[in-house]
Amino acid sequence: MDVETGAVKASVDPDASEQSYRKEKSFAAQGMRIIFKDLDYHVPSNTQKGERAFLLKKVAGVFEAHQMAALMGPSGSGKTTLLDVLAGRKNAGVTEGTIAFAGQKPTPQFLRRYTGYVEQFDTLIPTLTVYEMLLYTAELKRPMREPLDEKRVAVEDLLKTLQLERCRDVMIGNAMAKGISGGQAKRTNIGIALITNPRVLFLDEPTSGLDSFTANEVMTVVKELAGSGVTICATIHSPTSYCFSLFDSLIMLVKGRVVYFGPRGHSAIEFARSACPHVKEYLPGYNDAEYLVDLVTEADQKGKSDDFADHYESSALCKENLAKIDSYLSESADVLPEHIQKELAVRSATVTPWWWGLKTLIKYRSSKNFKDPAFLGPRIGDKIFIGLLVMTLYLGIGDNLAPDNLVNIAAVMFMWCTLPAFGASAYVPALVLERGLFTRERSDGLYLVITYLLSRLFDELVLACLCSLGVSAFVFFGIQLQGQWVVFWLIYWITLSNGIVLAYFIAAISPNLDVANALLPTYVVTLLFFGGFLFRFSKIPPWWKWYSYIDFLRYAWGAVMVNQFEGERNVEWMGTTVLNYYSLGEIDKWAYMGYLSLFFIVFFLLALVTMQFKKYSSR
Repeated sequence: MDVETGAVKASVDPDASEQSYRKEKSFAAQGMRIIFKDLDYHVPSNTQKGERAFLLKKVAGVFEAHQMAALMGPSGSGKTTLLDVLAGRKNAGVTEGTIAFAGQKPTPQFLRRYTGYVEQFDTLIPTLTVYEMLLYTAELKRPMREPLDEKRVAVEDLLKTLQLERCRDVMIGNAMAKGISGGQAKRTNIGIALITNPRVLFLDEPTSGLDSFTANEVMTVVKELAGSGVTICATIHSPTSYCFSLFDSLIMLVKGRVVYFGPRGHSAIEFARSACPHVKEYLPGYNDAEYLVDLVTEADQKGKSDDFADHYESSALCKENLAKIDSYLSESADVLPEHIQKELAVRSATVTPWWWGLKTLIKYRSSKNFKDPAFLGPRIGDKIFIGLLVMTLYLGIGDNLAPDNLVNIAAVMFMWCTLPAFGASAYVPALVLERGLFTRERSDGLYLVITYLLSRLFDELVLACLCSLGVSAFVFFGIQLQGQWVVFWLIYWITLSNGIVLAYFIAAISPNLDVANALLPTYVVTLLFFGGFLFRFSKIPPWWKWYSYIDFLRYAWGAVMVNQFEGERNVEWMGTTVLNYYSLGEIDKWAYMGYLSLFFIVFFLLALVTMQFKKYSSR
């Protein structure tokens, strides 16, 4: 389906776009050799202060173009750490040693341009179809100057390569809405990594969570990619015999040290048996991969992992591997095409500018959200229900200025201002539950943090504006409140908007949804005490007055009270006037609305800075 027109399209294949795409793909098909030597990776020790914990120690190896390399070992062996270090995905710790892609040191721009990374867990947008998901990624990850038709050609080619043509127009779905199968989701994730025609593809546990048939199906597709020229490196834990047979080379790790690097197959079995002859017997019918992992795991449990690694380091195989690595490192680096060199010279976190990213997110994601009942319901239903409840409870009291009714009007105003703050909890899950997707797309260079936040705000503010118009109208006129309806609506909309960005900030600082759901209502409850209704400003103790100045509910309630009671409506009450009783006699409602708006900016900036610098997953 074409997101722009809504029409179902067949493959768009203009000659010019096809030729341009094929030219780029032929360059990617040249492959890229990856060399690493004396690779150490360490983090501060959790047990000994000032000490370092080495997760990789003197790791060396080569991944050849047109081949598949497997990284294997028991849990905690360092295989995913090695994958992340090579892919430039580590955001903590220190890396030392030599890494060369096509003979040159990789920069972040180089890695984004020439490598793809497939996460262990699928991170897809459930409301998009497979075709839309790939085209959405293409618009964000491929150069902006590239025609849309050329991006469509790339997507169509991927659908064919990854055998996704049958499900191209099927919604991805999630646990709540049935969509594509697990194998199709994994291949879609691979497609996302391949959208820029990378020369290297890293995969973290690509068969995790898949049955044997689906795992074999996925890895067969990956093997075909290697045959087309892409260098493949995958961590894999318990592959089927068929999956294991697809790999060309194998690196086995135990406690961050290499215990084997060489061809996959009988030679790996023989080497492992010679290194640990009395650890585990090899029996006929064994799955080779399972035997190797079991052997190194038992060696580790019996305290023989260092002996295993020492055996490899002193072996003729290791010396042969190191000689080959030194020979490769002495060769000159590959010469990249001129247009690629220009792209890599631009040190930008994303391929496209922020405004292009915002436009693309609105085009694909917002358009789907505005049609999704699961998105609209929690954001509209509660406001309509509460609005009707307030209106019917206080029907017609707004123009009754009798002394015994004034406190009811003040209570309605206070309730009306606090409801958006409590309702902010509806906006917390969106950010927390999408954190995996956000982290992956940001790491892939699809967009900046501000782009993501602005796109989320666009969705919420448009709905909040439209919903607040209707709800504030039937509450204002149903209760027969006084003053200007536009002011009443604006105060409600600004307060609602403050609640949205407050929810974003709380979500940003919280490690999980449980913490966020505890923090937000706790903070809002503290605001109630200093809003001016439960505790008048004049009665607040001196040591707490500062808090009333940073309470946005104070400004919302103050402005809406002045709108209701200003002028002749500021009648006598409790020995003074209504506004003076609540310490509101001297305030300017427009100034208070301005102060109220400042909180929107403050909460937005706090959310932005937190999401920019907080590490949601330490890798």
